Amino acid sequence: MSTKDQKFSTKLIHAKTHVEEPFGSVNVPIYQVTTFNQQKNNRYDYSRSGNPTREALEHTVASLENGTYGFAFSSGMAAISSVLCLLKSGDEIIVSHDVYGGTFRAVTQLFTNFNIKAVFANTTDIKEVEKCITEKTKAILFETPSNPFLHVTDIKEIVRVAKEHDLFTIMDNTFMTPYLQQPLDKGVDIVVHSATKYLGGHSDVVAGVAITNSEEFAGKIGFVQNAFGAILSPNDSWLLLRGIKTLKVRLDQQQKSALELAQWLSDNSQVAEVYYPGLPSHPQHKLASEQASGYGAIISFKLKGEEVAKETLNHVVLSSVGVSLGAVESILTHPATMTHASMPLEDKEERGITGHLLRISVGLEDVEDLKEDLKQAFEKAEKAFSYK
Repeated sequence: MSTKDQKFSTKLIHAKTHVEEPFGSVNVPIYQVTTFNQQKNNRYDYSRSGNPTREALEHTVASLENGTYGFAFSSGMAAISSVLCLLKSGDEIIVSHDVYGGTFRAVTQLFTNFNIKAVFANTTDIKEVEKCITEKTKAILFETPSNPFLHVTDIKEIVRVAKEHDLFTIMDNTFMTPYLQQPLDKGVDIVVHSATKYLGGHSDVVAGVAITNSEEFAGKIGFVQNAFGAILSPNDSWLLLRGIKTLKVRLDQQQKSALELAQWLSDNSQVAEVYYPGLPSHPQHKLASEQASGYGAIISFKLKGEEVAKETLNHVVLSSVGVSLGAVESILTHPATMTHASMPLEDKEERGITGHLLRISVGLEDVEDLKEDLKQAFEKAEKAFSYK
């Protein structure tokens, strides 16, 4: 059976690593080395430039995204920043209006030092994207679903507009993973992930990956990876390879629980708004259903009082309170003070990232326990601060 004929769950376990293992190990060994003896080997010289364990991971993630070339970095931001190094002084890049705070920080505080300008646009409105294109525009960077409001962008439309204007596209696929959404198949040039999240899945490794089908882009990203040196270590590459194998079974259960929890939150009198693409009430529910094979396991919601939202964080028991997502344990986040803390207040307010907003990454706990935990947290928070 060829790799193309295999179902996704089989590919997760048996993805071709292209790394020869002389002893028949069922897992790729950790090549915890810095340098290689050139008298016995011509393939590797120094682990920044190439390492068998990292190379196995890079081939694996490329295969899962139906890509040709994969690159593993020391974090998701290292992956995004390395890809953004493809831009030059004087270039402009269109970025999703609703985007992860770390990405916002990089394009507004780091790459501006190199005279690269980010122009923010609501990428769910293709006409607005087109209006932002100038002769200096070189690329479009977008998330779908977005962080934190789970807005869904039409991937094919973004690709169409990009090709019409000779732009390249970069898409962050962290929330959906290659299991639920494969942007390269829809024409996206470069896909990036914070592999810390669902690909790793166990809150034990910080990593990022970039994948492309373009030989030209692969050559440029590979050069940046080697020159800049923000590579993933052999041990972390091995941890990520291990985590990837359970991606499907984890996400299947997490999505099932997320839909049920989103419906429960929608019916809860203490909740003002719920943002989840799996709900028919979501404005891009139809598009989400068409371009992906699932809705993910991230839910954002607003409570009816800012102080109540903050107080809720003090009373949850099952959910960890923190900035990450995609792990086996549920993680409750306060975007305004956590994931988007580096975003200026006026920018947060303009985007609706207020103190009322919470985001939950649904884990593998029993969904009834998660409901009960949130219920008791809401009730305790409400007692502390009455709704107006």
